[in-house]
Amino acid sequence: MILSLPHKQLDVYKMGRLLVVACYKLAAAFPPEEKFAMSQQLRRAALSVQLNIAEGSSRKSLQERKRFYEIARGSIIEIDAAIEIAVALQFTTTEQLQETGALLLRCYQMLTKMIYNNL
Repeated sequence: MILSLPHKQLDVYKMGRLLVVACYKLAAAFPPEEKFAMSQQLRRAALSVQLNIAEGSSRKSLQERKRFYEIARGSIIEIDAAIEIAVALQFTTTEQLQETGALLLRCYQMLTKMIYNNL
């Protein structure tokens, strides 16, 4: 926000920011007893996507960039697993996950392309 750096122009970074917001909203709707468990883990995983995209884009070597993008993609998989459990526990429904699911899928696809296309 303060620094004007190139990663802020990446579509995957912009999509990741939307994913973070969607995950925070989703977690806010979880039961209060999940405040320090699943809600917190979901938020951390979402932040990890965004932060690893930002940090990875600043790395000079292709190998380092890919590693951070792989970590970000792993966090997307973690979010998916948490959401699956949230549905099973009836904290949310698949219908309520349309936006979050679309963002999750798009971020995963974009990061996969970046990892395997040597970006």
